[in-house]
Amino acid sequence: MPTATMLDQATAMIEKTWGQPIEMLEVLANRRPCEDPLLRSAMHIRTALVITDNAVAVHQDRLHALTRPGHVPAFYEMDRITGAAADLRVAHAESQTYLQSIRRVVEAHEAAAPADTAPAPAPAVRLAQAPVARSGHAPHASSPVPDPHAPSAAAGPPAPAAGPRR
Repeated sequence: MPTATMLDQATAMIEKTWGQPIEMLEVLANRRPCEDPLLRSAMHIRTALVITDNAVAVHQDRLHALTRPGHVPAFYEMDRITGAAADLRVAHAESQTYLQSIRRVVEAHEAAAPADTAPAPAPAVRLAQAPVARSGHAPHASSPVPDPHAPSAAAGPPAPAAGPRR
């Protein structure tokens, strides 16, 4: 059984995080992009991963064709073998980068989820909290009074006069 490709891993990760099949998520990401920008980002990165996954498959097939069992490559094929191997490494590295990007988007989604699920306080509770919050900003009577002779923080050295000096 072949191992899962990076595209398969990314698809499973996205489906698990958002709890729906990838086909439904593609529709949601395109239809309502503002509702979940992290989903849209993950789907956009996944689209790039589809392209590099196809490139990996093409380069692997080319390399396997050039190095098939029982075939002795000619001298002029060495450059093609080396080029196909280098192209395969580049496409594989791009796929790993896209997969890591999707992991970061999933982590951001999971980090934002608890804040989204917390219920908002009722309006009466918010009205009761407002005076308490304001009272924390009022100066206390026991706090030291600043020295009136001290220069303010905004005061600095005088600005240079406009024009040349004589």
